[in-house]
Amino acid sequence: MPIKQADSEALPGQPDEAFPGKKHGRLKIYLGYAAGVGKTFTMLKDAHGIKKDGIDIIAGYIEPHSRPETMALSNELKILPTLQISYKGVTFREFDLDRALERKPDIILVDELAHTNAEGCRHKKRYQDIDELLRAGIDVFTTINIQHIESLNDIVASITGISVRETIPDNVFDSADKIELIDIEPDDLIDRLQRGKIYHKEQAKRALVNFFKKNNLIALREIALRRTADQVNRTAIQNSGPLKDSSTYVREHILVCLSSAPSNAKVIRTAARMSSAFHGIFTALFVETSGTQKSGNKNKAALRKNTRLAEQLGAQIATVYGDDIPAQIAEYAKAGRVSKIVMGRSGHLQKWLRKTNYVDRLTSLAPALDIYIIPDTQSSFRIKYPGIAMSMKISFIDSAKSAAVLIFCTLIGLWFEYLSFSNANIITIYILGVLINAMITKGRIYSVLSSVFCVLIFDFLFTEPVFSFQAYSSGYPVTFMVMLSAAFITGTLTKRVKNQARQAAQKAYRTEVLLETSRKLQQARDETDILRETALQMLKLLDRTVIFYSVQGNILSKPFVFQKDDSSDNPQVYFGADERAAAEWVYKNNKKAGATTDTFTAAKCLYFAVHGDDTVLAVAGIAMDSKFPLEPYENNLMIAMLGECAMVLEKERLNEKQKQISMRIQQEQLRANLLRTISHDLRTPLTSISGNAGILMRNSAVLAERQKKALYTDIYDDSAWLIKLVENMLSITRIDNDMLNLNMQPELLEEVIAEALLHVSRNSAEHNIKMILDDELLMAKMDYRLIIQVLINIIDNAIKYTPAGSHIFISARHEKETAVIEVADDGPGIPDKDKINLFDMFYTAGNIRGDGRRGLGLGLYLCKSIVEAHKGEIFVKNNIPQGTIFGFTLQAEEVDMHE
Repeated sequence: MPIKQADSEALPGQPDEAFPGKKHGRLKIYLGYAAGVGKTFTMLKDAHGIKKDGIDIIAGYIEPHSRPETMALSNELKILPTLQISYKGVTFREFDLDRALERKPDIILVDELAHTNAEGCRHKKRYQDIDELLRAGIDVFTTINIQHIESLNDIVASITGISVRETIPDNVFDSADKIELIDIEPDDLIDRLQRGKIYHKEQAKRALVNFFKKNNLIALREIALRRTADQVNRTAIQNSGPLKDSSTYVREHILVCLSSAPSNAKVIRTAARMSSAFHGIFTALFVETSGTQKSGNKNKAALRKNTRLAEQLGAQIATVYGDDIPAQIAEYAKAGRVSKIVMGRSGHLQKWLRKTNYVDRLTSLAPALDIYIIPDTQSSFRIKYPGIAMSMKISFIDSAKSAAVLIFCTLIGLWFEYLSFSNANIITIYILGVLINAMITKGRIYSVLSSVFCVLIFDFLFTEPVFSFQAYSSGYPVTFMVMLSAAFITGTLTKRVKNQARQAAQKAYRTEVLLETSRKLQQARDETDILRETALQMLKLLDRTVIFYSVQGNILSKPFVFQKDDSSDNPQVYFGADERAAAEWVYKNNKKAGATTDTFTAAKCLYFAVHGDDTVLAVAGIAMDSKFPLEPYENNLMIAMLGECAMVLEKERLNEKQKQISMRIQQEQLRANLLRTISHDLRTPLTSISGNAGILMRNSAVLAERQKKALYTDIYDDSAWLIKLVENMLSITRIDNDMLNLNMQPELLEEVIAEALLHVSRNSAEHNIKMILDDELLMAKMDYRLIIQVLINIIDNAIKYTPAGSHIFISARHEKETAVIEVADDGPGIPDKDKINLFDMFYTAGNIRGDGRRGLGLGLYLCKSIVEAHKGEIFVKNNIPQGTIFGFTLQAEEVDMHE
């Protein structure tokens, strides 16, 4: 079979355990320690064997070689046409990802996993193309050499002297379902090279002198063997299940410190290898100081590059704030239960600038931790402390502020001398001036210069001889030194406190934004409101235009653009095809894409998936017009915001699902109640009709006319009751399914009531029914057919539940903008406890009449539903002194007398 995982075989297209019910492709990597060992040849040979088994396998991209055996094997397979891309006048042949996804074979061969795609491809790297193929359910065979694995880059460079630029993250290699090492002896490889089976003769001679030295090949072969063994061991551990003991001491926690130093990449790779070897947790920590934001663009770019490298190697990125870097690292290590710290030593310059080395301080603060030091082989003078240059910049405004403070202190000093105060008081004034100067200026240089000028001015104006820099008293030099030291220390401490206050304010602001986001999202009314509040909070945090796509029926909606206040861009620039394509890709793949990433690099925005456990709920975009990526703290906070948004969206959708489930349950209960009630109450009238009809059929000759008329009357009454019941049930069904279409027209109430009286129970002759109208021309807006049904039900109830000979009054009157219709009787009335539930479905008030069994409790419920559909109200009240009044309201309509 084509792909194996651990010791079990998996068929192509088998569902992935990580994606229940979802087909996920499997990856097989042919690994070599150098070019020419036979990776592509072996892959093609295996493909021919699989093809014989009837499996759909094609060659997506095979690197063109000058090796006849390899090319012969590739020509015998179905080859996917390449994508032709022109860039700067040169045409490149690249793997056509879209055509492969459309073709969707069982297995596809894609050579050179670490290849960098040409400008214009969807992804920057080929391993990203392969990842998309795997998520589409296509199995992939690919090839790679050991020097292209990111964490081994430094080791390979130290062995061969050649730094490889095309690399893949370790997690891509480690996630492979099968690694097949293609191994031959170094001597055999050199022999193949000399015979021209790998490169042309001239190129082969150069390779033998440089990369293909025997010692190099032996070392690379050993690394490849070890790395393959590590991957096999890791797969075995993963398949063995979770550890029995989940104690934090079972798993190692490796912490690497991020910086903009040139050597930091080497430190990160070393820490990644340690984490992989120990099967531990890997965290990359960045300590943001007061000088971080002031550092130059080169330092920021280097920091972002190192941060991205750490992410690619599987590290969780964390950020803390403070000027005391060793203390911050130690505190985080204690809180995060870190077991090992990996740091870089940047040379002697750092020692000279600081009295105590970072490593020594960290060792004293966290003596229980294992600290690994990775020496820097690069020149130490290339490392620059970012805060020094910024603190030495001169500003006209700050210079004016410092001069004003010195002049003010000098004037107070002259006044104190005029008042015969001692020099100690004047010295205190100048120290206070240094303190004020440190508070109102930005650069550290002003604190230093202010301290020096204070001493010089004091010496020039207040010591004998005056107006000179000499001093007669032998104690003044000591006074000057103490004054200078006190002023300098005071200014430095003030500046540090100011910076710490600024950092605390920034941290408090970010925390406030997160708390405010959580509070506002909890108060949001619906999904649109949730996305809007999230976008506004992101806009507040990042000060960049934010775009949101909601997901409606598995399709992205039109984007909602939230622009920053000072933006002059036309929102239409975010509606282009590139932006939509990037957002669609993020939705389908649940990964970020767009500007500053390796996918859809032409997009103007950076897109993130707002995802729950296994579903993308929305897509958020951040405009990257300035082309500067997000800072680490901004990225972390934004991810937290999107996570909060996803939780609230999932909660909102869950509530909607629960409402739908509740409605279904109610509908099922309604059906059950209908069936139960109908099956019970329909049996009696149907039995009566059948029995009476049978008597008439068998005994028609012997029955008297009076007996026959009584039987006919019973059959008619039972049939009429059944017809009325069916009509009510059909009307309720239409109302509950929102199928009730109202034909609203102005109607004369006199005509409507008269029509209803024509269709009431035939027992109406036993009652005194009278219509009372204040205005014969009173009109109301209604659906004529439905309101007649309401009147019939209410009048029939009055006839049914009142004794023969009682009075029933039907009245209509005009009140404000409504017409009030009432049906009053002088029967026994309805108890107050029954009035509360009288209009509920299936509710029947108790009565002593023999035919009370025929009440299903549908008539008044139907009346209520119809009246409410007309935007009216239905009510019941006592009729003084005796009886009951049922009434309802409709919208009154004025009569046009000119017509």
